[in-house]
Amino acid sequence: MAGGRRAAGLALGWGCCLLLCCAAAGQLEVSMPAVVEVETGGTARMECNFYVPGNGSYTYINWFYIDRNNLVRLCHITGSEVVQENTDYKGRLSVGEDKALSISRVTVQDARTFMCQVGAGSHGVGENRTELHVYKVPEAPEITANPGGISVQSSDIPQIAQCVSRNSFPPPNITWHKNGEQLQPEEKMVKIPYTLTRESSGLYTVSSTLFTHVTREDRNSLYHCTVHYWLRGQRRDVESQRVNVTIFYPAQHVKLQVMPSSALVKEGDNVKLVCEADGNPAPVFSFYKRELEDSWQDLTSLADTNSGVLNLHDVNKSSSGLYRCQTLDLDDMRQLEKDVELVVNYIEGVHVKMEPSSPLREGDSVRLSCDAHSPVALDYQWRDEKGRKVAEGNQLLLSNLTFETSSNFSCKVIAPSVPGLEQSKQVAVAVQGKPRIVAISSPMYVRQDEVVNLTCKAIAFPRPSVHWNVNGTAHEYVENQHIASNLTVRVNHDLLRAGAMCRVSNALGVSEKHIQLLVESVRKDQKTPESKGVIIVAIIVCILVVAVLGSVIYFLHKKGKIPCGRAGKQDITKPEARKDKIVVEVKSDKLSEEAGLLQGANGEKRPAADQSEKYIDVRN
Repeated sequence: MAGGRRAAGLALGWGCCLLLCCAAAGQLEVSMPAVVEVETGGTARMECNFYVPGNGSYTYINWFYIDRNNLVRLCHITGSEVVQENTDYKGRLSVGEDKALSISRVTVQDARTFMCQVGAGSHGVGENRTELHVYKVPEAPEITANPGGISVQSSDIPQIAQCVSRNSFPPPNITWHKNGEQLQPEEKMVKIPYTLTRESSGLYTVSSTLFTHVTREDRNSLYHCTVHYWLRGQRRDVESQRVNVTIFYPAQHVKLQVMPSSALVKEGDNVKLVCEADGNPAPVFSFYKRELEDSWQDLTSLADTNSGVLNLHDVNKSSSGLYRCQTLDLDDMRQLEKDVELVVNYIEGVHVKMEPSSPLREGDSVRLSCDAHSPVALDYQWRDEKGRKVAEGNQLLLSNLTFETSSNFSCKVIAPSVPGLEQSKQVAVAVQGKPRIVAISSPMYVRQDEVVNLTCKAIAFPRPSVHWNVNGTAHEYVENQHIASNLTVRVNHDLLRAGAMCRVSNALGVSEKHIQLLVESVRKDQKTPESKGVIIVAIIVCILVVAVLGSVIYFLHKKGKIPCGRAGKQDITKPEARKDKIVVEVKSDKLSEEAGLLQGANGEKRPAADQSEKYIDVRN
């Protein structure tokens, strides 16, 4: 807009200068801007300035446009009358008070030369011309990258991308850029051909294609095109999106690594050997393991040759060794290879030694020593049969052994530098000795002809045998060094008189204990703690009942409603006694029950009068 105004201003100034010069010379002169710019669809306004000598007036004004060197009149103006000719512009023309011509709804076909002709009678005829420039801002360019990818080894110059700019007037220019820098045509390296198409609307479509060689460094390069056009004397630019092109190139380096890290691999782990190459597309991968005499075992059948991953499941000591990854590029048949050492950490040969190794007796001491082999440093722990840690270090000393000490101990071997790597070895510490009876069911209260169970429990090692001196059905239960025998018998006179004998024996000795049987009636004659407890509870209940009753009477007395006293005596709670008396009869349904409880407790009966009714003389 500013450029158009400057052009119009220069033209107007030049026209004024001509008018002044002509005025001095006494000639008619017409001035117009050299160029008027307008966007399609807008309104173009072309001014016609003129000077008639002696301040005279014009006779007529004609507006023309030039079509193939022919003048075509648009309108004729005389005074205030404007007559439009029958042209394609009819209906789009208007003339202002200053005689300027306006054309609305401008199209690209309106881009031509317009002429203003002024007639002034005896002063003759003057005319001048204006170039109407019509423009249309191009749409944002559309860029399309090569979808198939480009090889760095291509002998022909490959196509990178195509750029299209649509619906512009006049046609714009297109330039190409890589990583922000403009590319210039270069023989055998860069080609930028373009095509120009004029649509039926009169607007232009410009297409430009970039051809250039690429290298592996271009795998991250970004390309874009820029459309350049002029508007009101100024250059404008519109950029496309950035695109990246797939580049194919052979591998130059290969990397082989153990996942997880080889330093942390232990027996039983699942391990991945991952092979990576810097080519695109990825090459074909092959895997090998070195055997004896520098021979190589082919492991490709166990690997994913496309992704370059070799999976090793449940590795062990024999899985350690040197592994090789080999790549093959199918374009140039170039081979690359890389080796890696796999170390599988392990613990083996866990051994527990017991000193002395001879049979142990109660009171003896024993030393347990643990040893193992591993390529890494080891720690040792001792745990009992319940899994509780009892000591650290590779030795465990047990002193003053007893049957209860007999147990299974385990040596746990741990590799601190390899999480999860551990082994255990169990050893049995058995203390030998003659049996010791630890529990019997004596004394035992029975009834004549009753079937009862007699129990005898002992501890010993080697395992003892249990014998009874009476006939019955025996059942034995063994747990560690403990043995329990239950004998089911029917009570008779001989059993009551002599009792039963439990005899436990092994190769190291014998232990015996007697079980005494007592008749049930004898037990009933004796006051057992349970019967005494019942009597005590009954007495406490009676005391609580009396306490509650007394609390109620005391509460009423404090309220002043029931003064307490005895018949024939003065109420000590008040200095003045009332003459009228209130006798309250209290009957308790529980007294008979309390009497029964007291009778059971004391063994004697209370008088009937004391158990039936109770009178309380209450005075107001």
